[in-house]
Amino acid sequence: MSDKLTLRRKLMLVVMLTTGLALLLSALALLTYDLRAYRSASVDDLQTQAELMASSSASALAFDDPKVARENLATLQQRPQIRSAAFYSPEGKLFVTYRSPAQGSAPVPAKPQPTGYRFDGDDLEVFQTIDVNGQMAGTVYLRARYDYGDRLRDYALILALIMLGSLGLSALIFQRLQRAVTEPIEQVANVAREVVDRRNYGLRVPKTSSDEIGVLVDAFNAMLAEVGRRTDALERANADLSIEMRERQKVEDALRTADRRKDEFLATLAHELRNPLAPLANGLEILKRGDADATMRQRARVIMERQLKQMVRLIDDLLELSRMSTGKLELRRASLDLVAVLRSAVEHTEPQMRAHGQTLATHLPREPVWLDADAMRLAQVFVNLLTNAAKYTDPDGHITVELAIENGNAVVHVTDNGIGIEPAMQEKIFEMFTQVDQSLERGRAGLGVGLTLARQLVELHGGRLSVASAGLGQGSRFSVSLRLAEHPPAAVPQPDASMPPPPHARRAGDGADEADRLPLQVLVADDNADFASSLSSMLQAQGHQVQVVFDGLTAFEAATARRPDVGFFDIGMPGLNGYELAQRLRMQPRMQGVMLVAITGWGQDSDRLRSRQAGFDHHLVKPVDLDQVLHLLQERARS
Repeated sequence: MSDKLTLRRKLMLVVMLTTGLALLLSALALLTYDLRAYRSASVDDLQTQAELMASSSASALAFDDPKVARENLATLQQRPQIRSAAFYSPEGKLFVTYRSPAQGSAPVPAKPQPTGYRFDGDDLEVFQTIDVNGQMAGTVYLRARYDYGDRLRDYALILALIMLGSLGLSALIFQRLQRAVTEPIEQVANVAREVVDRRNYGLRVPKTSSDEIGVLVDAFNAMLAEVGRRTDALERANADLSIEMRERQKVEDALRTADRRKDEFLATLAHELRNPLAPLANGLEILKRGDADATMRQRARVIMERQLKQMVRLIDDLLELSRMSTGKLELRRASLDLVAVLRSAVEHTEPQMRAHGQTLATHLPREPVWLDADAMRLAQVFVNLLTNAAKYTDPDGHITVELAIENGNAVVHVTDNGIGIEPAMQEKIFEMFTQVDQSLERGRAGLGVGLTLARQLVELHGGRLSVASAGLGQGSRFSVSLRLAEHPPAAVPQPDASMPPPPHARRAGDGADEADRLPLQVLVADDNADFASSLSSMLQAQGHQVQVVFDGLTAFEAATARRPDVGFFDIGMPGLNGYELAQRLRMQPRMQGVMLVAITGWGQDSDRLRSRQAGFDHHLVKPVDLDQVLHLLQERARS
């Protein structure tokens, strides 16, 4: 510094140099921070965009769907700074590309690079690997304009103008406006340090003047606001991505649970179907043996009949659940006596309990308890609950059925002193395919659908089914609450609520008159040769003349060539199905008096309705009860 300068000038020069240097350093610090923040934000933003594109297009790459991938890339038109983009296949070949019409032509690499980013002149490039369940499905590439040069020039110009203005003003009004000059700069520096330390972009420098210092403050505050907006946008994008990931995780967990329960159900179904098949196979072997006496053969037949009914019950439960899940199950409501329904359910299950050495106590009122409900469905509920109680109660156990009236509701309690239910399982047992006994031995068989079906049937009636148990080994109580009928009738004939329907009271040959035993001409048509042949053998044993065919066309020809008295036809036959066969036969005048019976595995109400519309007189569901078949033949013989 020259000695010729006065002290004032020296001081002013010192102040000017100090002020200029402070402004320069502050400006450089802010510029450096902004450029770094801008660089980081640009990289983060483009990488986030790449991750979103990878997430939304993973399935398109996995299933080789370029249309969907191209549509996903077309959404980048909303991001004009992105110049080009592409998807690569797992082998590194270009799958689809995108070039922004607004940014001009931009090159797309022929092959993907490792995951990461790099700067190419004024452009930023990002490569992101796409993973699907741990497997590489491809690579996404984004190229965006990184205009740091223009930004740098703008900042340099603004800072230069501010510094020149500040120095000029400092020279003119240094003495009088020293504080007005230095304090705002100090505040800017302080806020800048606070932002850097705490990343609090909500801070602002108070504006005390409208001169260059005020412009500096406005520019600094505007810069903070812009950086804050970009940071908030990035954080919101990250939050949305986190929420999406959590939702996706929930869906994946649900799918894994459903898949696991499906596998468990299929294993259980195979186990439960093999259980009755084994004694059936043994019974057949006994019947084939020539040295088996009458007692052994009778015992084998009883075992085979019981196991066959078990298989039918399993299949019926599955069909009921299918009707429930598809909304095809309709209630046939009528006024009924709940006491009669409970007695029917008890009669159905009491033999099973006696066979296990269990005792059953009932506490039912003598007077009728009237409901507006479906008798067969309610009987199904209570048979299910009683069967379930017997299944999970040890021999010599005790089961109780109680009916009480509480607050306008009929409440039925089915209580047992069986194995009980731990608290964590008391709601889960009503879920599909849930097993209380999950041991390998599976001594207490079942598909795990009975309680699900029972609860849904009760809820269809507007009621509630609940369970209470003190824990394992403490027994269980299932409670069914149903609304009483508002206007109970004086006397109403009760619908049939038995489960399953009782066999016909009269069997062929048990006191039947001579007309019941007249030989009939019977035509059996079924593509299942074993079923058709076995049914023919049983009917021939009753003295009837039977003709067997195995397809619909042959059945039509046989019926028109020799008019039968009764025709037993399967529905799903080749050539001509059962519905078409019945319709064609009903068009023949000489066939009007023939009894046509459908024997099929389809047993829903819609199937029965379609059978009637086609011309069938009766609809029997496989496996058929021989007593039902003989009863129909008796009716035909009488007529």
